[in-house]
Amino acid sequence: MGYLTTFVVFSLLAILTFAYADEHTTDIEIRNNCPYTVWAAAADIGGGRRLDQGQTWTIREPPHAIGRIWGRTDCTFDSSGKGSCQTGDCDGVLNCTGWGKKPNTLIRFALDNRNDLDLFYISLEDGFNIPISFTPTVVTSGGKCHAISCTANINSECPDDLKVTGGCNNPCDVYKTPDGRCNTYSTEKYFKFFKEKCPEAHSSPDEDSSEFMFDCPSGKTNYKIAFCPLGNAHQNFPLKMTATTHEVAK
Repeated sequence: MGYLTTFVVFSLLAILTFAYADEHTTDIEIRNNCPYTVWAAAADIGGGRRLDQGQTWTIREPPHAIGRIWGRTDCTFDSSGKGSCQTGDCDGVLNCTGWGKKPNTLIRFALDNRNDLDLFYISLEDGFNIPISFTPTVVTSGGKCHAISCTANINSECPDDLKVTGGCNNPCDVYKTPDGRCNTYSTEKYFKFFKEKCPEAHSSPDEDSSEFMFDCPSGKTNYKIAFCPLGNAHQNFPLKMTATTHEVAK
């Protein structure tokens, strides 16, 4: 299933099933375990938060929410919340209302679909900048309601053709056909690299959605996201990034 098709499916599920899901909110806790500052971002209800190592930010999502959450690195913001980030920047503001500038590792989710399920997956559609995990607080036996992660050191192992400062581009953003589509012939070996490093993450537009989409019963669990879930004890932990100290908006 391609990127656009996946987005349309998520949108239709939320619109068509509004009347059938229970009216409840879902909490998503975002924790930064990286030894550098990460500026978390959310694009559905909008928002952003500076997270130093060990800090958390909890988002309360409304029923039927569709969104994406990612981390931004090497940011500087002034007292009004305006500034910029090296990766994941969202129109130069602390509180995001739009999507982040590539590359950035994504968590994508759709709450309360017509089968009474929350759908979620890790996406490398926009490339990679920070290791990440997504964990339900209540894990059900069987099925696909369990923690998923992408913890590999993709930044340091990124192929030269895809490498940018602070991250690793998705191959489709580098290799395109004359009409602007993904050149699947040129990208095959790079998608193999992504799949080997993060087998639970979606990266290629040719992948079947069933291979990367996970689900939990709606209203039965909250969720936790961790940046650098393995912390700095992991042998493949990315090189430390120096956080700026001038921003005052938090």
